Amino acid sequence: MPKPLQEMSNEELWELFPIIISEHNPEWKNRYLAEKALIEKKIGTDIVRINHIGSTAVEGLLSKPTIDILVEIRVIADTDKLIKAMTESGYIFSPQPENPAPHMMFLKGYTTEGFRGQAFHVHIRYSGDWDELYFRDFLILNPEAAQEYGKLKLKLKECFEHDRDEYTNAKTEFVKKYSELARREFGARYKPQP
Repeated sequence: MPKPLQEMSNEELWELFPIIISEHNPEWKNRYLAEKALIEKKIGTDIVRINHIGSTAVEGLLSKPTIDILVEIRVIADTDKLIKAMTESGYIFSPQPENPAPHMMFLKGYTTEGFRGQAFHVHIRYSGDWDELYFRDFLILNPEAAQEYGKLKLKLKECFEHDRDEYTNAKTEFVKKYSELARREFGARYKPQP
């Protein structure tokens, strides 16, 4: 019997779930919308805002075929209740002590045999002014930057196919540069309203 995912080391997980880069799939938008509706149904009263983030949100961009969703919740949300609702919806809870509060992410599409169905990463954060939203918008409006990002990801996949941390770290400078440009261009468009 395979070891449960929660008991696997990063190296074991990276071997089972390598970095995959694929052409943009127009169906990703519909899959995001369907998953958004499910999340709203399960934890709707605690949600401040939901956004499709990451490369699958940018038409034409090469991407890992994982749909990233940023769910911003109220500070007073009952996180134990939220964890229960998400796990009952088929998600795996992944504590994220290094990520912004409330330090949690949920995964779907991961099994002990590898990827199954559409993979989702649901990032749960308190309401804020998050770089991922600016970066996404910048890439949507700047196809040249999006194409450059796609080429970078292909190159990094060749180097770090079985090391998700290094793959992510190697993109940091690019992401930071264009997130800062986006903030200068767009102002504080995602700053929470008082």
